[in-house]
Amino acid sequence: LACLPTGPVSEAAALGPDGVVHGRAIRIHAEMSTIGRPTAERIGEGLAARGITFVDAPITGGPPGARAGTLAMMAAGAPAAIEELRPLLLRIGRGVFVIGERPGQAQVMKLVNNMIAATNMITAYEAFALGAKAGLDADTMLQLVNAGTGRSYVSSDIMPTVLSGRFGFGATVAVMEKDVALGIEEATALGVPMWTIEQAARVWRFGLAHGAAGQDIAEYARQIEAWAGAEIRSRKEG
Repeated sequence: LACLPTGPVSEAAALGPDGVVHGRAIRIHAEMSTIGRPTAERIGEGLAARGITFVDAPITGGPPGARAGTLAMMAAGAPAAIEELRPLLLRIGRGVFVIGERPGQAQVMKLVNNMIAATNMITAYEAFALGAKAGLDADTMLQLVNAGTGRSYVSSDIMPTVLSGRFGFGATVAVMEKDVALGIEEATALGVPMWTIEQAARVWRFGLAHGAAGQDIAEYARQIEAWAGAEIRSRKEG
């Protein structure tokens, strides 16, 4: 089970001089990282040449889901290998979604999910900053959005950390920017326009270029607040 930060690291761990491809005992390599379809395909091909089965198995749910054991698990690969892995995956998450039999398909699914989340984050930060600038109470805004049509994982799980000022969601700007960039690359390869998502991607790239790579994705709301000239904070004590 490999869960690593970037495609090059995953590829080195699988196929490099000290990679698992040289192991004599390994039968199944499950790649749980978010590395994009082309990298997953290269790893799968390299391992197959040595008789090792590759399962493309990224995860979603963020650090809170990892701590709680409630991650959603994706899997693409040989059905028999996925079924052999299922009990292990269910020790980590609460459900396994079989995406297809071709490694790389689960990577695309993960990118679809993360592009939605990344775009939702930027739009939520901007909209809440607008409300704060207009004098609206942040707690009331959050309650209303979560009771209405604007509700999303961002409003229910990430915005509370922004309002609290703790910003401790757990994922970094660099990781989010990497995932969005991979999604844009996949869309370009398939000829799918990303008019709105590309605009959100520009905001994440700005953060990467201006020293925010290691910043928590919730704390990145500070950048939006700075542009708006208004803080999105709870007025509740504690």
